[in-house]
Amino acid sequence: MSIPAFSDIAKSSNDLLSKDFYHLSAAALELKNTTPNNVAFKVTGKSTHDGATSGLLEGKYTDKSSGTTITQSWNTANILDTKLELNDTIAKGLKAEFLGNFLPATKAYGAKANFHFKQSNFHGRAFFDLIKGPTANVDIVIGQDGFLLGGSAGYDVQKAAVTTSSLAVGYSAPLYTASIIATNNLSVFSAAYYHKVNQQVEAGAKSTWDSKAGNQVGLEVAAKYRLDPVSFAKVKINDRGVAAVAYNVLLRPGVTLGLGASFDTQKLDQATHKVGTSFTFEA
Repeated sequence: MSIPAFSDIAKSSNDLLSKDFYHLSAAALELKNTTPNNVAFKVTGKSTHDGATSGLLEGKYTDKSSGTTITQSWNTANILDTKLELNDTIAKGLKAEFLGNFLPATKAYGAKANFHFKQSNFHGRAFFDLIKGPTANVDIVIGQDGFLLGGSAGYDVQKAAVTTSSLAVGYSAPLYTASIIATNNLSVFSAAYYHKVNQQVEAGAKSTWDSKAGNQVGLEVAAKYRLDPVSFAKVKINDRGVAAVAYNVLLRPGVTLGLGASFDTQKLDQATHKVGTSFTFEA
């Protein structure tokens, strides 16, 4: 079994509850293309329900023989991002990432270094912000026979203090996963469950309790149904009565349409509902 990263212990349920719901943006467009020399280009654009728009242009070059990937992006906030990845180049199981960003308008810049080390029963990561702080965030996950145990901590070099801490336990099987995670210095607790019922149906749920905010527990449940080989539908609802539905269909090879909507079931007579669309073109 592959050991997930700390942030991916509840990935199956998180993806079911958050991915492929298109109501969050009024409209979204994504164009993807890969050249024969392994350069992948991506252009994305989004329009929010408030009328604001954003976009991103990205180019990624991958040299599989050396395990090197270089990514350069530029977005409409006028931020230039550069990332260099070295996978299994320095040592077997180690991926190193070096990231830099630059804001031409203000001349501000940032620099980060990330390291991922993965073995059969271990997955560790270290994230360093070399400019702000500096700060370091480290997390590890160990696993055996489907059982997972993980922890993470953040450290501020200038303050010489641990700033954040988290713990997690989980269990992963081919058809279902379960996890309990404590974050924000062990003050926010979440429990998640995912089940692949059969080839057509997936279901999941997540509950969250912030011990500093009171006794209220948030709950969200979702389900996905594959209608046929090229389309699926999703639905979710939370404890506040907000429901969302989504439909995804492959119109033709390389062209995907997504439709989504959310409704506040307790305020059906008010204009709180949202509708969104998404087009993805890939060549």
